Amino acid sequence: MKNKSIELAKDLISFIDNSPVSYFAAKNIINTLENSGYKALNEGDKWSLKLGGKYYIQRNQSSVLAFNLGNKLPWESGFNIAGAHTDSPHLKLKNESLEKQAGCVKVSIETYGGGINSTWLDRDLSLAGRISLKTEKGIETRLVDFKRAIGSLPNLAIHLNRSLNKGVEYNKQTQLPVILLANSQNVDEKTFLKEIVGKEAGVLADAILDMDLFFYDTQKGELIGLEEDIITVGRLDNLAMCHAIYKSLVAVETAEASNIAAFFDSEEIGSRTLMGADSNYLDGLLNRIVFSLGGTLEDSLRARHHSFLISTDGAHALHPNYIDKHDKAYAPLINQGPVIKISSNFRYATTAKSAGVFINLCQKANVPYQKMANRSDLPSGSTIGPTASAGLGIQTVDVGNAMLAMHSIRESQGSLDHLYMVKVLKTFYCG
Repeated sequence: MKNKSIELAKDLISFIDNSPVSYFAAKNIINTLENSGYKALNEGDKWSLKLGGKYYIQRNQSSVLAFNLGNKLPWESGFNIAGAHTDSPHLKLKNESLEKQAGCVKVSIETYGGGINSTWLDRDLSLAGRISLKTEKGIETRLVDFKRAIGSLPNLAIHLNRSLNKGVEYNKQTQLPVILLANSQNVDEKTFLKEIVGKEAGVLADAILDMDLFFYDTQKGELIGLEEDIITVGRLDNLAMCHAIYKSLVAVETAEASNIAAFFDSEEIGSRTLMGADSNYLDGLLNRIVFSLGGTLEDSLRARHHSFLISTDGAHALHPNYIDKHDKAYAPLINQGPVIKISSNFRYATTAKSAGVFINLCQKANVPYQKMANRSDLPSGSTIGPTASAGLGIQTVDVGNAMLAMHSIRESQGSLDHLYMVKVLKTFYCG
């Protein structure tokens, strides 16, 4: 099992290293789907689906819904759905913010999601994302990734702030701009950014209409620990669960029920976007599948009654240096199995019934499981689970793998846990 977990962990690290932002994660997921026989559909076309068929759609180039239709009609067997999100906390470039100061060239950022800002300092940062272009064919988009360190956020020397180790709250506007150049002498503040991005993308700067670009850490992921049992890399939340879902989906041939893998964007900022879980994206897909197979709206609602959704996202592992941050009865450990996430206020969608379904899957897969509930005096985060469950009317469980340093520029989880999660999801998709 150790060799399998290490092999799978290395594949996960490769996926994350090549997915600096959600656009690239979606692209890499699609490459795997197409290599496994999945056919692209366009939401603007009329669909003609067949039982046993493999398909996918995408929105915003950052969110993917893939589905493998079962041998039975959905209103007879339901949908088996597993969902995750492609986005992670980032520093987003403010396109018009380039400024010369102290002889340097710097750019301002917006913080995307709730990251641990201090972890972005003194790191080698690159830039990746999407640009829109004006071409002879109209407005087109192109992905761009510098793939090398082009900037940094240096800390202030401790000699100039003797209280630094007592803790600092960094001002996002004035203290988190990224330095790109140490010599600003020949830089035109109005054109410089589009010029360097255009050069990297192989297009003229004048053709660039707008840009969605994010800084990311250039350090590659690693397997660490004396037994290589810990994965450390950025964006584990939530690319690890994306990886587990698509590896499981493509490994399972047609089952009785229809299998769906949902890779949403925008979870870190609330999911209420065109490509987020709090949209008509998955709801519309379920209806279109039913209608294309000859069903009615009533059949679509019947299908949901027979369906189940596993919302997968990172779970907080018991931190050995902060034991008091956990309820001792609900303190999951690394490499001890998937974590069922519980919240009485439904920050997670888990109920006793849906937890029972997942526990049964773990037992079938011969995989251990754990439970997590926050301390009663410490509010929890949330996931796509409650939003998707309420919007779709589908029974849902929230689960994840135990993690340390969630929302840091570099996070950690157990390599064995990743294998456990894939085994459970394969069992789920097998029906």
